[in-house]
Amino acid sequence: MTASPTPTTELPGWRHAYSGKVRDLYMPEDTPDAAQPERLLVVASDRVSAFDHVLSPGIPGKGELLTTLSLWWFDQLAGADGGRGIPNHLAASHTLTRGADGEANTADDLKSLIPDAVTGRAMVVKSLDMQPIECVVRGYLTGSGWAEYRESGTVCGIELPDGLSNGDRLPAPIYTPAFKAPMGEHDENISFERTIELVGAERAAELRDLSLEIYSRAAATAEAHGVILADTKFEFGLDENGVMTLADEVLTSDSSRYWDAAAWASGTTPEERMASFDKQIVRNWLAANWPAPREGEPPALPADIVARTTARYRELLERLTAA
Repeated sequence: MTASPTPTTELPGWRHAYSGKVRDLYMPEDTPDAAQPERLLVVASDRVSAFDHVLSPGIPGKGELLTTLSLWWFDQLAGADGGRGIPNHLAASHTLTRGADGEANTADDLKSLIPDAVTGRAMVVKSLDMQPIECVVRGYLTGSGWAEYRESGTVCGIELPDGLSNGDRLPAPIYTPAFKAPMGEHDENISFERTIELVGAERAAELRDLSLEIYSRAAATAEAHGVILADTKFEFGLDENGVMTLADEVLTSDSSRYWDAAAWASGTTPEERMASFDKQIVRNWLAANWPAPREGEPPALPADIVARTTARYRELLERLTAA
């Protein structure tokens, strides 16, 4: 895996704390050493990763598109879709609102905390006690799940009916958690029983039930806009009151597989059925042009691959948020 990039942008009022493959994390610059800050600034970059490598060049506008989509989903899950409100990590009043012109905007009182250099691709969030579980929900058979199913008839150890094909809808969504590995290592698929060992029975059940509820609500919303939510992953943390809180990005093109519903219904090949709105274009190109074991630096992405990926990210946002 390539080393995590360090952002070159210094942000007034904030001190860099951590960089992942895609996002950068900042804390208030006056936070004492070793102290837990009350708020954090999460900045989505235009970096793109595949096969555990950060690629070059980035996808222009990606950070803003993903942040806008996350804010929209946080807004829906807070109760805008008619369901019960799911607590999220956005700082107080940092919700997605609609102005008189119908445009999405973040609340004015927190706009002033976001530096101009990262406006549109940053969120001010509450500091949480993050849970060590990546909460994956799969509604369709694809990816590594399809590979395992062909070998054993299971996905993450969960038995599935015989006769399923790549891209098929599962009889019911399944919860397949993973243990969040230390930086630089791969996450590890684990059983539900292992999550109980890690976080306790009550929290393990809460993580599972919340994840399945959010997936079901989001899948219904996506379907109403002609989009299939094939699978996704969530992260949660406990707030200062011990409330399980949805964190990180949510239901973006980077954390989820989205397919065109019409193409899925009419397609005759897996490629036609699973016309994606995520970075699958990048994965497919890299797989074809940088064969395993993929050592050293990955090749640079061609301009047309970058442009096509940007267009798919943008199309997904426009389709989901259309009235």
